[in-house]
Amino acid sequence: MATDLIDTHQHLILRGDLGYAWTEEVPAIASGTFDQNVYAEQAAGSNITATIFMESGVDDVDYQNEARLVSRLVGSGYPKMLGVIASCRPETDDGFDAWLEECGDLNVVGFRRILQVMPDDLSRSETYRRNVRKIGKAGYPIDLCFDGRQLSIAYDLVRADPDTVFILDHCGRPDIAGGDFAAWRHEMIKLSELPNFWVKLSGLPTYCNPSGSKIDGVKPYSDTVLELFGPSHMVWGGDWPVIDVGGGLANWVDITTELLSGLSADERKLICTLNARQVYLGKR
Repeated sequence: MATDLIDTHQHLILRGDLGYAWTEEVPAIASGTFDQNVYAEQAAGSNITATIFMESGVDDVDYQNEARLVSRLVGSGYPKMLGVIASCRPETDDGFDAWLEECGDLNVVGFRRILQVMPDDLSRSETYRRNVRKIGKAGYPIDLCFDGRQLSIAYDLVRADPDTVFILDHCGRPDIAGGDFAAWRHEMIKLSELPNFWVKLSGLPTYCNPSGSKIDGVKPYSDTVLELFGPSHMVWGGDWPVIDVGGGLANWVDITTELLSGLSADERKLICTLNARQVYLGKR
């Protein structure tokens, strides 16, 4: 039943070249380097056949250098890296257009601005939304990283720009351990009404109770996403190495196989590979 996977959420932590202050609070990845070689070891024996790099929350001074560095890795590695989702700063016009233009030469296939650690009003400004529209008009999708409590903000942002494709990372970072299912589902129902909105099945074990069953914790959330969005608006991501907090990449692949076991082969292919090629690589 195993279906090939394109990992649309491969982080790399390249210490020595870039800074990652946020990892100091995550013991599993607070030290050491997590590069393509380590990823290959973790993915060995799995059905991951290709990856798309996801910007890794580097220190602010390094966000452009990260894309420049990683762009040189596209086409390399096993599984092979297919493209780069780069960081951006839509909240300011200073240098934004130049960065968007430069990214056209950096194997960039999408953009993300991490928002769960930023003020809630950041994405509500006209500057932010105007620059997001520029990204969409250039043919790129935008990954969204909001906490579960912020999903109404995500809804407002996506609804304000119907011509851009948005992908919600980690199913909206629900507080699975805290039992936020009802509130999370309420917001996801609203988001499912937006035709330009996609969901990434990724990261969920990280938000589970550390001592509980990961599959039991994740399943109500994944089942809800499948019910509301269907396989046609979902992609898969590994979230390595952050997923080490939730049991590791290989374990998440096994959980994914179980979660999708009730779907047809064609439906699994949509989530696991075909949608990723459409959403991220369709412009190439």
